[in-house]
Amino acid sequence: MNIPTDLTVYFQGLAIASLAFFVLTVLAFLFKWGIRFRLFGATAFTIVLTVGALGVSLGLFNYTKVTGSVRYKLVYDDAAAHVVVVVPPTVTPSELEATLEQAALDLAPFGRAGQRVMVRARAVLHPEPGLSIPLYLGEATKANGDEVAVKVYEDNFAQLPPAPVTEAS
Repeated sequence: MNIPTDLTVYFQGLAIASLAFFVLTVLAFLFKWGIRFRLFGATAFTIVLTVGALGVSLGLFNYTKVTGSVRYKLVYDDAAAHVVVVVPPTVTPSELEATLEQAALDLAPFGRAGQRVMVRARAVLHPEPGLSIPLYLGEATKANGDEVAVKVYEDNFAQLPPAPVTEAS
């Protein structure tokens, strides 16, 4: 079974159901049917669902994919202007730049209206058992609009462990 992922389909269906319930409710009140108050409740609930589906279908799920980015984990978010993500220690500077841009685009719109958001990326180093050291590799700043300013700390990449060499079989 193929379920549509375009939420405007659900909004349209709920809008038609709301209109049908509204007409039925008006008829129920005109002819004084016994179920008129239940129909009123069903109409009001359907209208609430329709408005919710409209809000969700307006684009809450817009997603921009930046090519070359790697997976990151969100570790700190103050819900205002500062976000910290963790990237694997095997990341390259070009991958980090794409990942920072991806994180800034992903995290900036939610609850930060009109604010500048700074996303910092770090890797966690383990020089010895039981010791973890965070190493900041770069930052991205996103203000209003889609413009993202990325800064990579090239000096910190020298502190990363060398990538393991894999032999081709």
